[in-house]
Amino acid sequence: MGAAVESFTGAGAVVVPRRRFAPVKKCQDLFILRSDAYTVNSAMIPELDASRNGIVPIVSLDSKKYKLVQHLEAATAGGIPSLVQCDRLSVKGLVYMSRKNIFVGSVSIVNSSDEPKVLPAGVYHDTDIDLTDAPGLGPLRPVTEETTPFEGQKPGTSGLRKKTAVFMDGLYLHNFVQSTFTALRDMGINLHGGTLLVGGDGRYYNDTAIQVISKIAVANGVRRILIGKDGLLSTPATSAVLRERVPVWQKAFGAFILTASHNPGGPEEDFGIKYNAGNGGPAPESLTGKIFENTKKIQSIKICSDLPEIAIGEVGVTKIESADGSDAVVVEVIDSVEEHKKLLESVFDFDKIRALVAREDFSMVYDSMHGVQGPYAKAILAEALGVPMESLINAEPKEDFNGGHADPNLTYAKELIEIMGVDKSGNAVLTEEAPPCFGAAADGDADRNMILGQKFFCSPSDSLAVIAAHADVIPYFAQQGGLCSVARSMPTSGAVDLVAKKLNLNLFETPTGWKYFGNVMDSAVVYGKENYGPVLCGEESFGTGSDHIREKDGMWAVLAWLQILAHYNEDPAKEFVHVRDIVLEHWKKFGRNYYCRYDYEGVEKPKAEAFMDHMRAQAESHVGLSMHGYIVASADEFTYCDPIDGSIAKRQGIRRLMTDGSRVVWRLSGTAGAGATIRMYLEKYEQDAEKLELPTAEALKELVDTALEMSNLREMIGMENPTVIT
Repeated sequence: MGAAVESFTGAGAVVVPRRRFAPVKKCQDLFILRSDAYTVNSAMIPELDASRNGIVPIVSLDSKKYKLVQHLEAATAGGIPSLVQCDRLSVKGLVYMSRKNIFVGSVSIVNSSDEPKVLPAGVYHDTDIDLTDAPGLGPLRPVTEETTPFEGQKPGTSGLRKKTAVFMDGLYLHNFVQSTFTALRDMGINLHGGTLLVGGDGRYYNDTAIQVISKIAVANGVRRILIGKDGLLSTPATSAVLRERVPVWQKAFGAFILTASHNPGGPEEDFGIKYNAGNGGPAPESLTGKIFENTKKIQSIKICSDLPEIAIGEVGVTKIESADGSDAVVVEVIDSVEEHKKLLESVFDFDKIRALVAREDFSMVYDSMHGVQGPYAKAILAEALGVPMESLINAEPKEDFNGGHADPNLTYAKELIEIMGVDKSGNAVLTEEAPPCFGAAADGDADRNMILGQKFFCSPSDSLAVIAAHADVIPYFAQQGGLCSVARSMPTSGAVDLVAKKLNLNLFETPTGWKYFGNVMDSAVVYGKENYGPVLCGEESFGTGSDHIREKDGMWAVLAWLQILAHYNEDPAKEFVHVRDIVLEHWKKFGRNYYCRYDYEGVEKPKAEAFMDHMRAQAESHVGLSMHGYIVASADEFTYCDPIDGSIAKRQGIRRLMTDGSRVVWRLSGTAGAGATIRMYLEKYEQDAEKLELPTAEALKELVDTALEMSNLREMIGMENPTVIT
């Protein structure tokens, strides 16, 4: 202890008297100590109950079945039996006991079968019990299957994403799920009798994975499983259900979301899984780190192999009972669409949005891109707000997103941008008829959004800034005293910073990944610090949302824009104010942050890592470099020190800041399913009123040339052009 204290400056030791401990050599000793045969006195010292007259019960537990502490805890998940009146207890074989078992005198229990048996509740007085031929747990019987670790099961920014075939390989999925349950238990989450939420974006292997997760969950003690109808559960709806669903005693401790977000789906494409905590947010790094460590050393999984196939096509409740009637699992298929809709109705003024939609001069189109958003769009936009059903395109979820790439950007949302009258660079094009007033799209799991006006593309960074500037027209913000804080990822443009400065809002710049916004949102409740809410958050990668949930929310962003449009168009007699009009006025007031992102997808990982190392090594030599009218003022790599919990996130993006305030950022994406994706972000601020409407490519041409020549990106990764430009 002394050596340990000396190793850490300012450290000290807490001296605990030896008498506060009782000797525990075997699990049966722990079994006795945890029972009511012992009490803890006012001095916090364990001592035998006075009625025992100093005599410790004699307990003999099967040394093979109760060898490890985890074996004992699994067999006594319902609590330790009463031993205060017990003289002697012998248990042979695996027997599940609980606090409802009261042993008096001398009791012997035998189970010679090869499966665990549950000792029924009751008082057992000087008796011998043979459970060998008793009914077992039947479909709820947990079995242990041996396994070996798979490499590379480290959760990324939003969970674990790999090719579908990888997830279907042997026990790959099983290992990750079991490693998660083990990590949760190690962090003090009580799984016994708990509720788990499961669903996904509907991609290939979704339904099979739900069945696998359910079987492993039951084996690990979960006794209520909530599943989205048809296995569908959008990421924002998952967060809403975790946070809002009542009654409290049925509140889920967490959720598995089966999604690879915007990545393609299908047998030859990507699959993914992520765990969200009970607060509705992505698993914190403290948990994902433990999960990863578990995946590297896992030797077995627990699974209820005989659990019947769960029907997920209809809303309803199913009860699966054990053969002996001692236990049961409740499976509830829920309408997550209704859950999400209820929450959004409390956030926005649906009456005003309905009035907007009812205007003869208003029209819109919404593209679900054959992801999970389709049913939500029908219920919220069409049924609740009156948007014509024919305005909802690609609204049927498909296992392979109908062969498309469910990523809402100018490259992949081809049908939408053609309808809205813009090209893949976001510039207006000639159309035979006037396009709709408003357009939007969602990705596979519905947490992302793309906003379009008539012949106008609104970048995610500008969208965030405009919403921040108009937050008071959204009831959720207005009724809480107004927007208090904004948070953006570091690569996102500084457009919202200008709004925050003018409106005196708190501003947070975080690494990429919605989980980093969670601490800002939960600062007061979880950490006992300043309350920064209500909070508006956004990422340049088409993610926008608020602290109504703990995930980005594609539908929320669309409704926010409809609320803003409704505000400007309350009088149907006046000329319609379009998205473009609103954004142009915003630029005139705050200036414009010209911004774009180059994505280089499918880069060989060694080449991608070599490029990033090269940029780190060149940092010092780049300072002072002059190219195409730009001079590098500083070169660094973004490190984030969380002001809420003090955690540090390193290597979050390589930056080159120019003397005029322009900047270039390079980072490796954490969401790629295979290979690596290098993202290059470019930003230039413009205040000149005569230069606010230039095409983005024209405004950023010299900065792009500077970035590519300075970095040697094309030469180092062997790709001449980016896969996507947004």
